[in-house]
Parts: sequence; C-alpha cells; structure tokens
Amino acid sequence: MLSNDELGLWDRESFFHPSTNLGQFARGEAPQRIVTGGEGVHITDRDGNRLLDGFAGLYCVNVGYGRQEIAEAIAEQARELAYYHAYAGNGSEVAITLAKMVMDRAPEGMARVYFGLGGSDANETNVKLVWYYNNIRGLPQKKKIISRWRGYHGSGLMTGSLTGLELFHKKFDLPLAQVIHTEAPYYFRRKDAGMTEEDFSAHCAEQLEQLIVAEGPDTIAAFIGEPVLGTGGIVPPPKGYWDAIQKVLARHDILLIADEVVTGFGRLGSMFGSDHYGIKPDLITCAKGLTSAYAPLSATIVGQRVWDVLMQGTDENGVFGHGWTYSAHPIGAAAGVANLKLIDELGLVANAGEVGAYLNAEMTKVLGDHPNVGEVRGEGMLCAVELVENRDTRAFFDPSAGVGGKAVAAMLKRGVIARAMPQGDIIGFAPPLCLTRSEADTIVSVTAEAVREVLGG
Repeated sequence: MLSNDELGLWDRESFFHPSTNLGQFARGEAPQRIVTGGEGVHITDRDGNRLLDGFAGLYCVNVGYGRQEIAEAIAEQARELAYYHAYAGNGSEVAITLAKMVMDRAPEGMARVYFGLGGSDANETNVKLVWYYNNIRGLPQKKKIISRWRGYHGSGLMTGSLTGLELFHKKFDLPLAQVIHTEAPYYFRRKDAGMTEEDFSAHCAEQLEQLIVAEGPDTIAAFIGEPVLGTGGIVPPPKGYWDAIQKVLARHDILLIADEVVTGFGRLGSMFGSDHYGIKPDLITCAKGLTSAYAPLSATIVGQRVWDVLMQGTDENGVFGHGWTYSAHPIGAAAGVANLKLIDELGLVANAGEVGAYLNAEMTKVLGDHPNVGEVRGEGMLCAVELVENRDTRAFFDPSAGVGGKAVAAMLKRGVIARAMPQGDIIGFAPPLCLTRSEADTIVSVTAEAVREVLGG
C-alpha cells in the first residue's frame, strides 16, 4: 500500500481535479483529501478522519454510503452483462426495468425516458430535443433558451452557458449567443425590501415577459430552471413563483425544462420537485439521485407533447441522430434499480421531508438571530445559512475576506462537511436523505460553533 505522502504526490502531479485552483493544488498550497470509505452519512479519509458529510458528496449520495444492496447489484450486473449499447432498438433487461421504474415515478404527462451519464449531458440532450422539436414544427428561428442568473445546469459549452454563475463563464467565452438569462427568484436579495413573496414572484414573471418580448417570442424555444436553485445558493422559490412563470411560458409557446438533477428522487420530501411546486414540465433532467452516485447515470424524461413531435420527426426524416456510447449502461442501470428500491423500502422521501424540516427549524432556532446571519432557508433535505455583514441592510462581506469559506473550514475541523457556495458567503447543506435527527443536531451545533468562531456572537 502506498504511503500517504506517495499517494498525495501522485495526486498533485497526475490528477486534473475539476473545479479546483489548479496552480495552488499542484504546488501544495490548497488542501487535499483522499477518501477511503463511507458508511451511512459519514466518510473516512486516508488520515483516519471520520467526517459527517453534510453535502452527500455533491448533493448526490441520497441513500447514504456503504449500501451493500447497490454494490451487489452492480457486481452481479458486471458479471452477467457489463455492457451492451442501446442504439437501434437494442436494450438490456436492467435498463428497460429502470425505465419503467422511472416512468412509474415521473410526474403526470411524461412519455419516455432517455439515459445518459451525468446531469450536464442530460441538459445537452434537452437542448438538442428542443431545437429538433421546433425544426419539425417548422419554427427554425425558435431556438434561444432562457435560463436564470445563479442557476446551475452543468459546465459544458451549452450547459455552462445555461449556468448563471460567473465562475463557469469567465475566460471560457461563455455564454453562447443562444442562451439568455433572467432574474433569479432570490427573495432575500430583492431590491425592494417591502415586496411580499407574491409581489416578488410577479416581478420575476414580469421581468421574464419583458425579456421575451424584447428578444421576440418567435425566437424563444425554452426556459430552464431548477425547482429550487442549488449551487446558486440553495434558494427555494418565493410563493407563487412557478405558477406565475408557467403562465408567461404558456402565453408564448415556450417549453419548460425542469432541471431536477438535485431535486429528483426525493430530496424535497416529494419524489420530484415538479410535483412539490406544481410544475408541469415538458422535459425533466435527472442524475444525482437516480443512482445515489453509486454509478454514473442521468435521465432526460420527455413529456408527451415533445415525444409526439419527435416521433413525427423520425417518421419524416429517419433515425433520430443522437446518443452516447454509454447511454443506458447496464451497470449504471443496475445501480439505479437497486437505488430506487432502497429509497422506497427505507422511506427516504418521507424522511427527507421530516428530518429536513427538523434540520431547517433547528438551524433557524440556533442561528436565526445571530447578527451576521441574514437568512436560514431551505426545503426538504436542503438548507442554507447566508452570512452578511449587516442584517438590516443585507450587505455582503468583502469577498476577499472569505467568510463563508472560513466557516466551512471551521466546521471541517469539527468533523462536519458543508459547502461554501459560490457568489456569496453561504453555507450549504444537502445531506443524505437517510439523515437522522441526532445527525441533524450535530450539523446544527457544529455550524453554530463555526459561525461564532469566525464571526463572534
């Protein structure tokens, strides 16, 4: 077995890490963690530290670590049929079974599911479907996609464009011209502090209407949004938001893509965020919770009105020219089948709602009155603590102070992993859906200790 020093050196000299300061990491100036195991809501690193993972990896290990049922399903599938492609009507029993399980759980009005590998490629698929859909309808000019500032939809060329965070645009020549952004439903950061949630939702809908009119409704193909903003700050929508947005889209014949990579399969205490908020999507993006990250897999769930046009298009033009070598990979599908069974058997959707509500309530109770806590917010098993320099004015800290990062580092010293969210001093939580109340108490107490260490109070 390699020593820690040897493995650490290999890591810094060989491994190109995503979303990392490359220079600092290569020079040994940025922290390094080599993870060796996990069980339940905890991971273990190579130094022997046992850490409560308050972010489920990247919002994805929904059933928790170390689930032998999923590991055994993967191993059995690898022995029986590790791979066969899904092109030209080919399939595997496990992929067909998973497709049926997904459709049985999908919101009303959905017709078929396409499998990929990750949320980014699922959103790339969605954009291609939207463009094809409008070409078949004789609307070749209807191609622009509206996303929202602070939204996160991936980091490819198109998906990085859809993402509304500067980090994913700067120096990459993004966003692409076909993507435009509208205001985020970020009630805490509203300009007019006197607005009610309903007022702010109406304002967001009016901003969207004005953008559509300015661009030309005949040029706008789709609107994409997460039911709850994730990486942009864990921001639940204000009251009435999705109803107001959907009315605007319907008025202008604009498709709705619900990006449920984070919210799909139980995180909000509902199977899908679309059901939770009364969203009627034309396309749904899924990934993380589909397999709880035990194997890479994503899904694009296609609504009936889009599916009907796709079939018309292939009747007129032949084979639908889209697919990945690893689409519907049997090993990923095996992980998905075992994962969805576990979610049902363990009652994790209900637990996410119940323990998630407890986590948010306790966090509010303990930190809600802190002079530098602007807001505690969340929905289901999502929670965020936004730190501010001044509660009354909601003033940001100077970014150079790195307050959020310092708080998260102070939590790590105490054995709890949280995430410093980009674009603001926001501590984010997205624990596994199997979190217990006792584990939620640990997260809350450690967060409070860390905030007080960094900011006093």
